[in-house]
Amino acid sequence: MLSNARRRYAIELLNRHEPGDEIDLSDLVEYVAARENDTTVANVDYKQRKRVYSSLRQTHLPKLDDCDLIEYDRSRGTIELGDAVTEVRMHLEYVPENDIPWCFHYLGLTAILGGIVALAGVGLYPFTELSTVAFGTIATVVFGLSAVVHTVHTRRNEIGSNVQLDE
Repeated sequence: MLSNARRRYAIELLNRHEPGDEIDLSDLVEYVAARENDTTVANVDYKQRKRVYSSLRQTHLPKLDDCDLIEYDRSRGTIELGDAVTEVRMHLEYVPENDIPWCFHYLGLTAILGGIVALAGVGLYPFTELSTVAFGTIATVVFGLSAVVHTVHTRRNEIGSNVQLDE
């Protein structure tokens, strides 16, 4: 359900408002078009708006409404968060198609560093020459750099954007 960017953007915008607040379809259309075109709401043109409007109104909003992620009043053109959105919040972090989950990254680092310890333990050169302090320094730097990259990557891909709303 949340694999589509337009659906995620809809939830994203609704999350920026207080629970129970309704937003107008036109505001959502402008926001989604701005996100898709990496621009501001003020710079969205008619064609971009029209393309987003059609797919949101005909496909994406009804599907989100069917799953109770939003409440979509088609006749009034308003949308608000639905009750089921709390169940999917943890899935709203965007993971690009070619990326691996960070948990696997950290498991891989642990396996590599654990393998080095095991090789040193069985007396395999050059791992036996590695002091405890050197190994600790290497492990700290590797996990520290990974944590920094993970933080930057997560902030870049988390749901929520810098698109300014005309409020």
